[in-house]
Amino acid sequence: MRMKRHVPGPWSDPQVYFFPNLMTAGNLACGFSAVVTIFSGMRDATGGAKDFHLAIFLILAACFFDALDGRLARIKGQESMFGREFDSIADIVSFGIAPALLVMDIVLRSFDDRLGWTVAFIYLLCGAMRLARFNCLSQAAAENKGAVKDRDFVGFPIPAAAGLIASLTMFMLWMNEGQKDLGPWRYMLLVLMLLLSFMMLSEFRYPSFKMLNWKAKKSLIWLFVAVLVLVCAVNFVEFVPLIIFLTYLIYGLVRPWISRKWRREIEDGLDDLPDDEDYLGEAVSGESQGDSHGDSPRVEEETA
Repeated sequence: MRMKRHVPGPWSDPQVYFFPNLMTAGNLACGFSAVVTIFSGMRDATGGAKDFHLAIFLILAACFFDALDGRLARIKGQESMFGREFDSIADIVSFGIAPALLVMDIVLRSFDDRLGWTVAFIYLLCGAMRLARFNCLSQAAAENKGAVKDRDFVGFPIPAAAGLIASLTMFMLWMNEGQKDLGPWRYMLLVLMLLLSFMMLSEFRYPSFKMLNWKAKKSLIWLFVAVLVLVCAVNFVEFVPLIIFLTYLIYGLVRPWISRKWRREIEDGLDDLPDDEDYLGEAVSGESQGDSHGDSPRVEEETA
């Protein structure tokens, strides 16, 4: 009986690029530190409010690193299967386990313990399934060369879900003068976790902004807006991040009713099209043809 000859594949000799994976490692480090900090706050007899503030900042810092790794990989042409899987593992720690533990202790512990555990686990489970679905779609894109890459996220991204939970918790702590006992406010976080669990597995499409064109005419205006938002987020960290993540959540819900021209201007930074018919351009026009004829499947584009 002849043994099959081993043929090297993408998993037998994975490509590991330094800078994108360094950002992913930063994401994982922030998530792990947030988990450790949350456990420290649980043991603190005085309430551990400072620990929870630190954990929130670490989750938001993980969102920053997560945004950087994919951008660096695309800029340098260093996207890889290893980077995608490594990113998902880091995400489940930083944006799945850490927010679930944070809310379970700071909010849901005042409910029945079984209810708190169940709601936190539902969020974690839906987040893990969201990442698994993303990886399956990305793998389909890698294997099917004729498929048109989709620039949208299918379902609410788990980093945005974690950022929304962290920023809302920080806002509530600020409104309650830093006290862990949030009173009636805790019900809002309970509903939010269930809503985000549904949104992560939903079919709502959210822009990834991967194709944002900084060479467009309005790029200077968008740069000014981005700097202004960053300055406001740093100086008014109690509520500006909440506004940003909440706006992104609502945008995905109303996006189907926004004209293609406006969507192109918002998501790609382009404003030079005469009408809606030319919105998608050459690459994405094939995407619409695939939708109508079924000969070019749409798959979610992979990140680093």
